[in-house]
Amino acid sequence: MSAPTPHPNQKPDLEESINVSQVHGRVISEYSATAREKRLASNGHEPVALWVIAACGFVLLIAGGVLGNAGTLFSYEETFREGYVRGAAPGLGDAGPLPKAALAAFSGKGAKIYSKCSGCHGSDAKGDGANYPSLVGSKWVLGDTQKFAMVILNGLQGPTSNGKSYGAGIMPAQGAGMTAEDLAGVMTYIRNNFGNTSGDIVSTEMAQNAIDISGKREKAGQAVNAEEIAAKHMTMLPGAEIDPAMMVNPQTLAPMQ
Repeated sequence: MSAPTPHPNQKPDLEESINVSQVHGRVISEYSATAREKRLASNGHEPVALWVIAACGFVLLIAGGVLGNAGTLFSYEETFREGYVRGAAPGLGDAGPLPKAALAAFSGKGAKIYSKCSGCHGSDAKGDGANYPSLVGSKWVLGDTQKFAMVILNGLQGPTSNGKSYGAGIMPAQGAGMTAEDLAGVMTYIRNNFGNTSGDIVSTEMAQNAIDISGKREKAGQAVNAEEIAAKHMTMLPGAEIDPAMMVNPQTLAPMQ
């Protein structure tokens, strides 16, 4: 007798020891891990191999060395020449100091010069009444400008404008190394501060004329005295006047547009 033919839908019996759910879960987990490790890239998007990146870097390194030695492509000296200074951006060039009204500019420069005078005449320009005279309201400080310029440049011997002699004796000359701008500044400053209100400016042209006049004195190099001042210097310094409101360069005192 022949063996019976198995029914087509008949399934083999499973061993009772097999946990179907656990086995199924393990298969799915292993498949997922394998898929992650062996994922196939789509055509044209494969990652570049590390050896290809290394080879390209080596070629670029060699090429850079050859070009650098053969020419000036990588030469710092050629790219940045000695003494090179980057120019200002358009519209941002050095415009210099901002202009100031002439009276403020001249007085500002004169205030710095007066710091050398304050040791004797005081920070308030009133002197001490015994050794050093006051510059406040002085007839030789105010009024005609030439007499004041001669005292500053040459010094003073004997009594001052009030007829009094002071214990310090001869005032030393201050003209050595003084520029026309310095003289113009300090004269303008003293004549318009400490209670003095002349309201005018001793221009650099006037100051330069004062320096020239001082150099041509008969007693050049000696201090002036009351007699010489009264005889020769009771006058205004020659030179064009400056409007106190005119805008000037606060450093050079030159007019600015």
